[in-house]
Amino acid sequence: MIDGASTDGSREWLESQRPRIAALVSEPDAGIYPAMNKGLAATTADWVLFLGADDRLATPTTLAEAANSLATTDASVASGEARFDDGRLYSFGGIHTAIRRNFVHHQATFYRRALFTRHGSFDSSLRIQADYEFNLRLLRRRERFARLALRVADCASGGLSDSGRLQNYREEIVARHRHFAAVRCLPWDALSVARFIRKQILKRLRRA
Repeated sequence: MIDGASTDGSREWLESQRPRIAALVSEPDAGIYPAMNKGLAATTADWVLFLGADDRLATPTTLAEAANSLATTDASVASGEARFDDGRLYSFGGIHTAIRRNFVHHQATFYRRALFTRHGSFDSSLRIQADYEFNLRLLRRRERFARLALRVADCASGGLSDSGRLQNYREEIVARHRHFAAVRCLPWDALSVARFIRKQILKRLRRA
């Protein structure tokens, strides 16, 4: 477990769960992806799943069900479904959607730990879309993605990638251009801008 020196009681709760936690690091960090990279450095498992403080496994048997599927797959990445508390559902959209936007939801996705040795860790210069960039990196290097027929996580809405910040869409464009030719990216860049504008309009309407 990686905690960014929380002052909201999270650290104390984690300390109370020590017998159930293999490793606990609580110290200041520079954001989501530096924390996720710390978690990678601390784990020895064959597969990894990243859950935030506002996320939880969908059911008490989720990991056991996932383990059965992961034991028989030859894929490097297995992505299931994530459900948000406002009712939205996200599942693996297939690699053909990769240029549009992030095509897997990291709270619902299991990665072979060896991937991070072969291809590097999350790029912490991207504060919101480093998981999208990493997924594109894996795709371009021909790692195999598979659908996991399982709801993996229940997630809180309103996180960084869900907040409508301009930085989110800007980083999405940056990640896209790292892995696809510019001429292919331009229509999807325009769509990213349109999604940002739509998000701002909806936020203003909700406040009105």
